[in-house]
Amino acid sequence: MGILDRTFKETCRDILDNGVWVKDENIRARWEDGTPAYTIKKFGVVNRYDLSKEFPLITIRPISFHKAVDEILWIWQKKSNNIKDLNSRIWDQWADENGSIGKAYGYQMGIKHKYKEGEFDMVDRILYDLKNNPHSRRIMTNMYNFADLNEMALYPCAYSMTFNVVDGRLCAILNQRSQDMLAANAWNVAQYAALVLMLAQVSNLKPGELVHVIADAHIYDRHIPIIEDLLAREEYESPTVLLDESIDDFYKFTPESFTVLNYMHGEKIGRFPVAI
Repeated sequence: MGILDRTFKETCRDILDNGVWVKDENIRARWEDGTPAYTIKKFGVVNRYDLSKEFPLITIRPISFHKAVDEILWIWQKKSNNIKDLNSRIWDQWADENGSIGKAYGYQMGIKHKYKEGEFDMVDRILYDLKNNPHSRRIMTNMYNFADLNEMALYPCAYSMTFNVVDGRLCAILNQRSQDMLAANAWNVAQYAALVLMLAQVSNLKPGELVHVIADAHIYDRHIPIIEDLLAREEYESPTVLLDESIDDFYKFTPESFTVLNYMHGEKIGRFPVAI
């Protein structure tokens, strides 16, 4: 059994057995037919993944790993807030007629700030500190910019990363205000694990631990039958995920820089409704 399968099942089972229902008629999220999207949730979920031992890629169902990497590079490498720079359709419903999602995600990563060492955006500051100040306790990003929230199509869900070097290994904490367990959990864990691998490689570090902190981990009412099916599925051994070792510049990575070997998995779950 892979680490992500086990963690996903344990978290979802805990939510279903011990969670709290949110059924306020005034909740923001709605289904496509306009009805309220109720959830059952747990507050303050913390999951840990040791990337030195295995890569957390779910096997009870497949995910499009290269598309997940493409999205993280869209934010962290391209620093874009326009879906025309993204090779998938996952953000289409939040984009305006020009393809923009507002001052969110990649837009925030590209804002430059002045430091005594020079002018950096958040990504370049991370890269600089990992190479020059690896023992700093100040290596972090934050996309939750209150000044720009009113110009974002969607407030950032995964909004902050904190990095810490432990005995030559790059460790990270991913802070997430909200997580749709079916739609996003396996996707987010895989893409941020991939980010840690990329940042570690170009900083002459080894991958360490990814800690995922979720403030509001929830399952939507219409997703429960699918989650129950997933909980009953067989797990497989985690696949091997390799990163092209010749790349030493973060801005040269592509989704194809990753190779996935021996990815055994269950059936696809098909299309499912997403609350907006």
